Amino acid sequence: MSELVDLSVPIETGMPVYPGDPEVSVGPALTVARDGVNVLALHLGSQSGTHVDAPVHIDDALPALDELPLERFCGPAVVVDARGLAPRSAIGAATFEEVEGLRAGTIVLVATGWSAYWGSADYPAHPYLSEEAAGLLVERGVRTVGIDALSVDPTPAEDFPAHRVLCGAHAVIAENLTGLDRLLEVRGRPIEVFLLPLRLPGADGAPVRAVARVG
Repeated sequence: MSELVDLSVPIETGMPVYPGDPEVSVGPALTVARDGVNVLALHLGSQSGTHVDAPVHIDDALPALDELPLERFCGPAVVVDARGLAPRSAIGAATFEEVEGLRAGTIVLVATGWSAYWGSADYPAHPYLSEEAAGLLVERGVRTVGIDALSVDPTPAEDFPAHRVLCGAHAVIAENLTGLDRLLEVRGRPIEVFLLPLRLPGADGAPVRAVARVG
């Protein structure tokens, strides 16, 4: 029997956002009592909640969300255990050097354990990918990288070095994942991940309902 694991945080009013991004609000626009139907009004940014970044996120000359192949957003996954690091620690290339299965078509999910701090003041103090680690993943052919933290770079960041390496290779970045601890528990079984974004033409990114299927 396969198992579906939800890797997404809920979209709700007041949820954490990257510093400077639009705040999120969710509330009724129409109601059954007044209008005969229920419809929610949503106000959020393209980088709200569990989302993917397109390369254009950091460079206008790079591809937008709808210019990327759908294969970037789903496929077999490798989960890398990077838990136990101190706040604001860099995840170095050595973490990935001996990991099997890093190749073109593989989605790499980096489990820092930081999703446990979602909604707390400690959430922005997450570990992050070093520029060298991002470079190693690109060299191995990886073009989709996810992390259970606010960003693959420090928060806040000055120059977004990991973003620049990954986006420069036309890779997709998924951030604010959750539930990766469960995927670590089932390592050894095949894992397929789906990170399908809203279809927003020309967008820098979009929220996703991230789901893993464990075989």
